[in-house]
Amino acid sequence: MASEQSEPVKTICPYCGVGCGIKVQQGEEPGDVRFMPWGKAPVNEGRICIKGGAATEVVDHEDRLTEPLIREGDEFREASWEEAYDRITEEMERISETYQPDAMGFFGSSKVMNEENYLLQKLARRYGTNNIDNCTRMCHASTVWALRTSLGAGAMTNSMRDLREEADLLWIQGANPGEQHPIANSQYFRQAVLEGATVIQVDPHANKTTRSFEIEDTDRHQHLQLNPGTDIPLLNIVLKTILEKHEENPDDGWIDEEFIAERTEGFDDLKETLAEFDKEEAAEQCGIPLEEIERAAEKYAKADNAAIFTGMGMSQHACGVDNVQNEINLALITGNLGRPGTGVNPLRGQNNVQGTCDVGAMPNVLPGYQLVDDDEARESVEDVWGFEIPDEPGLTNVEISNAAGSSIHGLYIMGENPVMSEPDANEVRERFEELEFMVVQDIFMTETAEFADVILPATTWAERGGTVTNTDRRVQRMRGVDKVHENTKHDLEILMEIGSRLFGEEAFRFEDVEAVFEELRQVCPSYYGMTYELLGEEGLHWPCYEIGDEGDPFLYEDSFDTENGLGQIEGVVHQPPKEVPDDEYPLTLTTARLEEHYNTGTMSRRSPTLMRQHPENFVDVHPNDAERYDIEDGEYVTLKSRRGEITLKAQVTTDIKEGSVWTTPHFAEASANVLTNDVLDERAKIPEYKAAAAEIDVGIEPAEGAPADD
Repeated sequence: MASEQSEPVKTICPYCGVGCGIKVQQGEEPGDVRFMPWGKAPVNEGRICIKGGAATEVVDHEDRLTEPLIREGDEFREASWEEAYDRITEEMERISETYQPDAMGFFGSSKVMNEENYLLQKLARRYGTNNIDNCTRMCHASTVWALRTSLGAGAMTNSMRDLREEADLLWIQGANPGEQHPIANSQYFRQAVLEGATVIQVDPHANKTTRSFEIEDTDRHQHLQLNPGTDIPLLNIVLKTILEKHEENPDDGWIDEEFIAERTEGFDDLKETLAEFDKEEAAEQCGIPLEEIERAAEKYAKADNAAIFTGMGMSQHACGVDNVQNEINLALITGNLGRPGTGVNPLRGQNNVQGTCDVGAMPNVLPGYQLVDDDEARESVEDVWGFEIPDEPGLTNVEISNAAGSSIHGLYIMGENPVMSEPDANEVRERFEELEFMVVQDIFMTETAEFADVILPATTWAERGGTVTNTDRRVQRMRGVDKVHENTKHDLEILMEIGSRLFGEEAFRFEDVEAVFEELRQVCPSYYGMTYELLGEEGLHWPCYEIGDEGDPFLYEDSFDTENGLGQIEGVVHQPPKEVPDDEYPLTLTTARLEEHYNTGTMSRRSPTLMRQHPENFVDVHPNDAERYDIEDGEYVTLKSRRGEITLKAQVTTDIKEGSVWTTPHFAEASANVLTNDVLDERAKIPEYKAAAAEIDVGIEPAEGAPADD
């Protein structure tokens, strides 16, 4: 039924973690939802990237799920919400009674609101399990681990605005903000360089970030194009160079002795680790001339305010925790923490991956990163919730998937697509087929939903309100227009209904989304000083401990949030990738995202605007490798690993180093995650997406027809 055109509402872009403000407006028909710029949005100041401008294209897409679905054999049939809810609660009760609560796993989503993830993790713990996780496990789990244990909090230490205004040097390692955080790159990082800052980029792949800093008449950009998996040797060269130069001239400002003495511990361990370290041998491992790395070391050490930016190129390794620890080591020995324009700053990839972790959708922590095995913290949350919480950490999402069909018999998945996002995707599919029961709530029929027993049609980001937390800890409100499809439901509405049916009305019924946030405040100390009214249109940075706090633009001014208040320095040594090239698979495969697409492509590959830019996947091959394999630019090839193979177009380019190939995970018919290795970092349990052994077959014809939607 037609209605009058509504006033535009101010909300937040649903794609990356920058947190750009946009407006959406609903036309005369419910499905007519349009993008509008928000000129004074606090983060992006009205500018938007191609994904943000195209975000509304999927809100009324023809593929939207609009009715609950229940599996019958190999097919799905439409069902009422009542039947779907009954089936879910019956199966969840059966699994708990037949096995135990730990036989269920729960996947939160970095694409939904804080309030919804908060309620899902509360539901999992009321069910009796800490088997709740989200996709940060696939992106930044090792970063969170290293930052939390060595500094105190698993988040950016500084704000983007502070970094633009105060940083003299940007050290960008394993991150590609030009592609993955384009507004942060153009509005903040490139602007800092235009105004005089220096940037050092460490990445095996030349990309849009590389090109964005090629500013005429400056030499303030240095790209260290290392071999995949050699980040520790490179940083150890930097660290040893700084220590050597300090020994030669202690008064020349290479390290900050006062900061090290007063605010850190472990410096001697670092010196001992590097005592016999061979810089020349390490430079050869990295594939970069030693003098280039030493020049970068001097630039970092001599900068007044040096800021490190880190990303999945560092975290997605079996040594991911050590990779990030070495960045922390570099910041600590030079005193580049606790001040404006400094720090170690992970650039979060999804619009609410930071908030999803903040509110406790992880197996080892409660809201506010309170450990589940900390009796005092757990009891303080139990006092608010009114039930006991399991006191042992649960399984991560990769561990849950690995146990599917054995110790895990049921899955509850909200807005995630692990069949596409997890490594060794063929094995994930086989394990999901062995599950006794799976429920998926989503907006489209994803590759994961195809394995579900019940599918619940949710509303999109544009149709509901709540809060999200961006990459620099800014909590912001999202606001929605009316529902586009009458029989879809908000994620929060679904969770309240299931929680109430399983455990009684009181604990899982809330008047509205703001009421959920009010309960979240009571159990999440860093959010306690926030209210919807105080968030307003600007948002607030956490930590915000008391009403009236403005939130901190940078952390650790006086001390670190560690047990003794000291920053932890720890020497680390090189660990090669768990799978290295050999005669059978002589290439190194590494992966990353494109600016025009997003994760598993569930939304972006349904956008006509974005699909015009990149309609299919491709693999970057160095010209010398192309000559060796007799590959022509644009030719279709088969890229293989020990786990599977995909057919895709070859792009011959010097963007990638000889001996390595590069591709993306966005496209269902040729996803990199069919090939990636599911070995994990032992502590953070993050997979090693960034390095696997691979081989190429040539002379392959492309599949008939256009690439299939996912």
